[in-house]
Amino acid sequence: MTDQTWAGCIVPDDLLYDVACDVWVRREDDEVVLGMTDVAQTASGRLVQITWLRVGRTVDRHRPLAAIESAKWVGPFPTPLSGVLVAVNAQAFGRDIAVANRDPYGAGWLARVRPTRWEQEAGLLVDGRQAFEHYRQVIAERKITCFRCAEQTR
Repeated sequence: MTDQTWAGCIVPDDLLYDVACDVWVRREDDEVVLGMTDVAQTASGRLVQITWLRVGRTVDRHRPLAAIESAKWVGPFPTPLSGVLVAVNAQAFGRDIAVANRDPYGAGWLARVRPTRWEQEAGLLVDGRQAFEHYRQVIAERKITCFRCAEQTR
């Protein structure tokens, strides 16, 4: 994975992005893995709760797959692609609710979707280079500096 970084915020080159929703997309065969961008997890603050949509549901583009509650924000986690929700990362978030704050592009993924309109909707996503240029502007305008939550102690 190649990373571009600005103000501590990472934007991997090898992912696709729906920058309007701050969601990254990694295609894996006939499914996509989805998660919050580094900028989104920073802007949200430390996550405190996630309520997941039921696996097996069919969802339209930009409809919520989960409701996210953080220290600063409550809102939807939307899907950038229409499809069937095939998995959620509830187990990882059950062990460590801040996993997306620590590793937004790895262990902190949120959902897996089997797209039903890939050919029509994939062109609405942008590549890592385009996403990096978008997020550089967002970071500058909103004066964001990305961070990772400290490791959880029990």
